Amino acid sequence: MVNVQDVMDALEGPADPQNHSVDGLCFGDLQAEVMGIAVTFMATQAVLEQAVRIGANLIISHEGLFYSHHDVTNQEQNLVAAAKRRFLEENGLAVYRFHDGLHRSQPDGIMEGLIRALDWEAYVTEHRPEAALLTMPETSVDQVIFHIKRKLSLQYVRAVGELSMNCSRIALLAGYRGGRDTAIPVFEEYHAELVIYGEGPEWETPEYTRDAQAMGKRQSLIVLGHAESEQPGMELAARRLSERFPMLPVHFIPVEPLFQVV
Repeated sequence: MVNVQDVMDALEGPADPQNHSVDGLCFGDLQAEVMGIAVTFMATQAVLEQAVRIGANLIISHEGLFYSHHDVTNQEQNLVAAAKRRFLEENGLAVYRFHDGLHRSQPDGIMEGLIRALDWEAYVTEHRPEAALLTMPETSVDQVIFHIKRKLSLQYVRAVGELSMNCSRIALLAGYRGGRDTAIPVFEEYHAELVIYGEGPEWETPEYTRDAQAMGKRQSLIVLGHAESEQPGMELAARRLSERFPMLPVHFIPVEPLFQVV
């Protein structure tokens, strides 16, 4: 028999010396027998319902259950979170948050999945904690966008800068690493011509890129979306978990695109 604790033990990444990790069991019983595992970017209500349909009672989620990085929620004020908690209880589900351990892997497990999905392994010159630095044959930004949309099955991305601009020095940042302190330094220190990230404040790196363009600098930006940049890493985690527990059904459940372009 495999219980929830067994799966958690197999997933735990390198220790955090400050013990600031958000990883851990968000809901459920550590000793419950695992009948099936669903791996996802975020345990949305739709994902939980699909997990029940396929018989998966342990959900491995990269992001938290209750709309906060630290999953702080007031059940009396947040009726949606309270209803979600009732659904978990009624269906005997366990949810394990697998975030920091995956990012602390060497290389970063989320980044590794994204690079593999884009078929860019051969272009990586350096793995930094916050970014992967790539050098590839010179190509235009719009061709990079076409490649990304095709490989990740995206309907759209957002971009700042001249799409016809050629580039070869690219920095890739997954998830919420698009802010000033992480994205702008790769423009400045690595001399990246193109930065690609998941999510970040719109008044920071995008506005920096706009001003850089106005000053004649060859710098452009592509914004994928948070889930869009991290789902490939969770899909890779699901494949590896399936190899670790071949006696259990392991499913990757993608989340549907969050925003509608209207």
